[in-house]
Amino acid sequence: MSLFVERPGLLTTVQDLGRYGAQKYGVIVSGAVDRLALRIANLLVGNEEGEAGLEITIIGPELAFERTALISICGANLSPELDGKSVPLWKTIMVPAGSRLKFGKARQGCRSYVAIGGGLDLPAEMNSRSTYLRAKLGGYLGRALETGDRIALREPSSQNKRLLHVVSGHEDEDGYAASPWSVSHDLIPPYQPEPTVQATAGQEYELFDEESRHRFFHEPFTILPQSDRMGYRLKGSPLLLREQQEMISSAVTFGTVQVPSDGNPIVLMADHQTTGGYPKIAQVISADLPLLAQANLGGKVSFRLVSLREAQQTYVAQQLALQTLRRGMEQMAHS
Repeated sequence: MSLFVERPGLLTTVQDLGRYGAQKYGVIVSGAVDRLALRIANLLVGNEEGEAGLEITIIGPELAFERTALISICGANLSPELDGKSVPLWKTIMVPAGSRLKFGKARQGCRSYVAIGGGLDLPAEMNSRSTYLRAKLGGYLGRALETGDRIALREPSSQNKRLLHVVSGHEDEDGYAASPWSVSHDLIPPYQPEPTVQATAGQEYELFDEESRHRFFHEPFTILPQSDRMGYRLKGSPLLLREQQEMISSAVTFGTVQVPSDGNPIVLMADHQTTGGYPKIAQVISADLPLLAQANLGGKVSFRLVSLREAQQTYVAQQLALQTLRRGMEQMAHS
């Protein structure tokens, strides 16, 4: 049985946590832009955290389920509805066979993630099911979903089935059921249209003049419409080096902030290249990448300087909260 795409939405792709092990050959990692949301969605349906799901951008699709399934929707609030009934986010949902899931107005954030118990039955390419659109690699035929696509669903695992049994105990007269449990508010990122994200000093931070270093961490930048999954192009007061010099290309990662010659920074996102030759003024901390992932194009983003130790502490706290959720879901499946 499968998932049928009646309407594809603006940009709906299959994404997991990325394609690792081939960057030395120039193959990018890609994967979900808001990886935390995808990880949580998978845990809520009893999947492994890195299972592939659907990444939905701004305008959501309309999907028909050809068999009863367990789903979770995390990330942006794009007003999901199941057969006309509002669907809660950050919960475990039972979807009866024949139901239609659709999305409406974007109320908070811009990327929503749908995990399905058992996962999508698609081939892994280079150890990942993530879609990299520019190379037509992975996902569903290497492209965004289109009207008429049919994605086969894998057989649910024993944990998926146990959770489905638990959730079905809360079924209403329409066959719809949502879990009485939800994700702790401490784990849900405080998405904002114009967030302040924490960042550490970049490799070439000291090469920028004092005024530019101060402006970067004290003035907001506008996220330009030309931004995409590869990088967010920002506009603000130009950031200048103390003196112009040639840079040797070096490794970059998700959240690296590079500054081209025009002085307007670019924050590298999930589809970033493997190396970069522009000076790096900052690195957005891992724990705050979800805030950046859900920022609105045309909105503003600000940066706050933190130490590497603070970044590590924030990351560890986030991972411990995920571990608590993971253990809680395992216990729920065996209750």
